[in-house]
Formats: sequence, C-alpha cells, structure tokens
Amino acid sequence: MAQKPSIPKGTRDFGLVEMAERNYIFDTIRSVYKTYGYSQIETPAMENLSTLLGKYGDEGDKLLFRILNSGDAFADADLTAGSAAITKQVCEKGLRYDLTVPFARYVVQHQNEISFPFRRYQIQPVWRADRPQKGRYREFYQCDADVVGTGSQLNELELVQIVDTVFTKFGINVIIKINNRKVLTGLAEIAGFPDKVVDITVAIDKLDKIGLDAVKAEMTERGLSEQAVAVIEPVLGLTGTTAGKLAVMRGLMSGGSASGISSETGLKGLDELEELFGFIDAAAIGNKVEIDLSLARGLNYYTGAIFEVKAADFAIGSICGGGRYDNLTGIFGLPGLSGVGISFGADRIYDVLKGLDKFPKGLTTATTVLFANMDAAVLPYLIPIAKELRGRGVACEIYPDTGKLKKQFDYADKKAIPFISINGSDEAAAGKVNLKNLSSGEQKAFSAADVDAIIAFLNA
Repeated sequence: MAQKPSIPKGTRDFGLVEMAERNYIFDTIRSVYKTYGYSQIETPAMENLSTLLGKYGDEGDKLLFRILNSGDAFADADLTAGSAAITKQVCEKGLRYDLTVPFARYVVQHQNEISFPFRRYQIQPVWRADRPQKGRYREFYQCDADVVGTGSQLNELELVQIVDTVFTKFGINVIIKINNRKVLTGLAEIAGFPDKVVDITVAIDKLDKIGLDAVKAEMTERGLSEQAVAVIEPVLGLTGTTAGKLAVMRGLMSGGSASGISSETGLKGLDELEELFGFIDAAAIGNKVEIDLSLARGLNYYTGAIFEVKAADFAIGSICGGGRYDNLTGIFGLPGLSGVGISFGADRIYDVLKGLDKFPKGLTTATTVLFANMDAAVLPYLIPIAKELRGRGVACEIYPDTGKLKKQFDYADKKAIPFISINGSDEAAAGKVNLKNLSSGEQKAFSAADVDAIIAFLNA
C-alpha cells in the first residue's frame, strides 16, 4: 500500500494563488525598505549552534531545531550522558530561529567589507519548534530590516515610518506600540529586584495571552515578592496620553513608588521615549502610535526601544515587532556596535489580508494572452508573434496541444487569462492576429506587425 503523503505539523504548501499573494506581501515590503536605503542580503538556513544558543533566553533555546551531524551522529557519542550532553555531541548545527542573530554574526564576519551605518533587509524563512496553532507555525517567513553602527533614534523613527507606510499600502489599520527596555530594567530596580529583569520581562510579555492575574502569579513563582508585584502591577495597566504616561513613570522612577527606590536607567529610558515620540509627532504618522509600558518582547538582546504592531480590525497576535540592541555583535567579538531593527511576520500578515479581503484582485493572473492551438501548421506563424510580445513584457502562452476550442477556453477561464487569440491558416496567410477580450467579449483583428496596437488593446 502506497504511503499517504504528508508534511510536518506547523508547515504548509503554497499553491499558485498563495504564492501570488505572498509575493505581493514580500514585494510591497521590499519596495518600502528600498525607499529608506536598505539593501538585501541572505544568510544560510542553518547556523552553528554556538551562534544560536544563549541569544534568545532559556525558552528560545528550547525552541531551536537542532540538526544531527552527518553520517552516524551517535557513533562516538557517550550515550550514558544526560540528554543535554548527548545533544551537544551529536548536534553542531541548528535551523535559524530568527534573522537578527545571523545578521549580527554576518556583520562581525564581514565587518571589513561593509560601510557603517549598515542598512540591510532580509526576507527568508525561520524555524521554531513551537506548538502549532492559528497564526503560529514552525516554519514561517520574516521580513527584517536592521541598521547597525549608530545609536541615533532617527532610525527608530524611520522604522515606525516604514511600518506605517507598509500597512497603509496593505490597507490594514494597525496600532504601533512602543516601550523601552531601560524602562523595564528601571521597573525591576524600583521593585527591589534588579536581578530579575529577565524574569519580569518574560512574564509580562505574556500579558495579552494569559491575563494580568496569571502574569502576577508567574512573577511570584519566579521569585518576586508580593510587594514587588504591587509596584509593577499599576504600570502594566497605565493609560492616558503620552505626556501623562511619561509624567507618571518619571515620578515612579524618581523614587515615588511604594518602595521609594529610584532608577537612573529607568529615567534614561523615559528620556529616550520622550525624544522618539517627539520625532514621531513631527513625522505625522497615519496609524495609531502609543506608549505601552506593559510591552516587554521577551528576547534578551533588546536594550532600548522595543516595538510591537497589531492589527486594529482583526484578532491575531503581533504582526510586526522589533527593537534596539546595543551589543549583540559583542557576543561575536565586535563590542559597542548599536543596532535597531524590525521584523514583519509575513504569515500573520497573510492571514490578516485574507481575513479582511484586502488582497488586490488579479494577483494570480500570470498570463495575459493565450494563443489557441487550432492547427499545428499555424504554430510556426504564432511562435514569433508570442516571442515579440514576451520581449515587450506581455505574458503569453501557446496552448501546447491541438484540440477542441472549448477545452482551450476552459483552460483560459480556470487560469483567469483575460485574452485569447484564435488564428487559423487564413489569418497566417493575411498576417493578421485575432484578439478577444474574454471579459467584455470585444474582438478585434490586428496586423501581426503592428505590435504597438496589439499591446494598446491588451492594456485598454
């Protein structure tokens, strides 16, 4: 019995329609990146595990797909060791978890070949051994833009502008949420647990998913006292204007919380937020941009501004996110190189565009003209015509088999081909080309030599 074909959970096939729609997403994002001076690079699907491990926190490390060494990976392994030790012996490589860490590795490895500040974008798949669910896949594409070699928050502004422009082109209303990791560090300090920054950010990063009570419980489980949680809790639900939020937080970071502890780091983060929102106000962003002091983004390498973007009219998780990292390249031997970047989640954006019916019509129409195959003797006449049109940018097909017209019309209909050209020996002898618009029914004959007139009819 033949094996039933299948694919791994959390992965998908993409057919003709899906690929046309996905390419619309990629092309739109790529076009906006280019207008801000970003150039494209690519990195390998697999990286050395030493490159990936320890960059995403404990939870991220657990979601790395490891690749067995080639050959008999277990031949020389000590199978009496624990699972972690065995894994190190038999796996030296892993599939990339995101595009940012490989980018940092690339910058260090190629630092003598690039000019700083260095702006790059990447559109490639990443892999995470996560539990598959709606909007969450094990293989998915990211569309990243990063700039390294400058600490200027003009770069943060431009990333906000890129997000605004991309989603305006898509016709999706979004909310752009911004926080600063220095503020979160300050929050840990005024709570009296400066060594629990990672525990606090990992917990509050789940606020939208599990709710406030569960986040408070997790912080307690991670070793925070009830008094510390009481200091943090009001901040997570802080509302009001940008100026109002900043004023309240300045009071807390200056020793105004129940603990009485102040934080210079937290005040520095508030200064950065104030500067960034001053830029944003001057830029007149179309979509809503707000400070969200509960925004954490769990990745450990963020050190400054952090971003998260959600669709305003469609229930799904974050569709874009990012932030500043001050020393990610330091891990690879190039310290002090600040960078900032964002990543568009192409798969979730696809779901939003599909759910809101925002994909443009006609994306899947790859062919403009189908030349019907009525008589094999006429093919030598049609082939040069099709070649000339293709050379002028018109997508053409010649139906491969001689057959009934109905079958060829059905083919054109299924592929949404807008024009058909039916020509026999009489048209060939007269040097004519018949064209029919399958939507309007309009039909017209042209001289085969008058390519301009043919193209004008096709574009009318």
